[in-house]
Amino acid sequence: MDHFHYKNGVYHAEDVNLVKLAEKIGTPFYCYSTATLTRHYSVFSGHFADVDAKICFAVKSNSNVGVLNTLGKLGCGADVVSEGEIRLAMAAGIKPQDIVFSGVGKTASEMAFALDQDIFQFNVESEPEVDLLNQVAISKDKKARIAVRVNPDVDPKTHAKISTGQKESKFGIPMTAALPLYRHIESLRGIDVQGVSVHIGSQLINLEPFAQAFARVRAFVGELRAEGCTINTLDLGGGLGIPYGQEEPPMPDMYAQIAKREMQGLGCKILFEPGRVLVGNAGILVSRVIYIKKSGSRIFVIVDAAMNDLIRPTLYGAYHDIVPVVTPAGDAPTELVDVVGPVCETGDIFAEQRLLKVPAPGDLVAFRSAGAYGAVMASTYNARPLIAEVMVNGTQSAVVRERQTYEDLISRDTIPTWK
Repeated sequence: MDHFHYKNGVYHAEDVNLVKLAEKIGTPFYCYSTATLTRHYSVFSGHFADVDAKICFAVKSNSNVGVLNTLGKLGCGADVVSEGEIRLAMAAGIKPQDIVFSGVGKTASEMAFALDQDIFQFNVESEPEVDLLNQVAISKDKKARIAVRVNPDVDPKTHAKISTGQKESKFGIPMTAALPLYRHIESLRGIDVQGVSVHIGSQLINLEPFAQAFARVRAFVGELRAEGCTINTLDLGGGLGIPYGQEEPPMPDMYAQIAKREMQGLGCKILFEPGRVLVGNAGILVSRVIYIKKSGSRIFVIVDAAMNDLIRPTLYGAYHDIVPVVTPAGDAPTELVDVVGPVCETGDIFAEQRLLKVPAPGDLVAFRSAGAYGAVMASTYNARPLIAEVMVNGTQSAVVRERQTYEDLISRDTIPTWK
């Protein structure tokens, strides 16, 4: 459920008229719904209210400080993959003690910063990383609390570019190699083992891969404890999918049943790292039609948003529902159209041969389910400034990231003096 809907023929974000908002701030822009964020977090976390669980939002899916602050006030922590994301989470008011640091390529300086903040846990992903973290911790006379991210070799049945749990993935450590690593860690005086971490991929719409992975983690915890390892935390990652089009992903209560069943009786604090399932349907991208171009048998709807603003369709072939902001007239023709942006790339396509009411130049359209991996993956390709991000709350709206100006864009470059 989300809070984007039509009212008197005009698409609204909660109680905010998107036509008026577009007139006020220009297009394109991202718009996030506070009510949707609140509902999604409350529903997800509510299914774990009866166990010792901590929800840590995957900041990589949407790093806007306004979004992070909204989730943080609800009690959400943060799963981060860089020093920058740690800083964003803290700027949003999330306490370091509620931050988990994941990622395969942590640098010594990032480790040092995280140790200085006293974050809750590092999810380590290789023996060289463990050894470097040990050195950094010793140099600071600290102990780094860790969980080892194990790779259960489970096919998540999702897009290849967002699969992370198979044995040839760059992520995690194969379970066959993990037990020797835990033995090695016992000799490191800068490391304090807390638990085990797992994350098998993103946009999963089938529960079976979760069940397989969690069962293998449970068995592995038994092996570790038999070796004398103390395991107090289990980070089960994220990855639960959302409906972009015709998908029918499982509801959070079904996911929770599997997680709680597999972890029952282990006596561990359970961590979750949801991202897309909390923010995906809480955001839209609003864009204005520039031209309608006919070329041979094709009709191109050219909009002012582009692949640099929302790269998912180009990168993953991802589907986003596209809706008119003002309900079209009943006699408006319905045609197969290509919705494209102005970037100088053939791949700058949002939808190919999509059956839509053909809009007119100047009309507004909204790309739904754009709250995750949208603005956070944007770039300034073709010297296009980063677009505005807005949050709404009931009848209120606020710009939570200003539109970048051309002056901002150019000011980062300098001309060498020897020129």
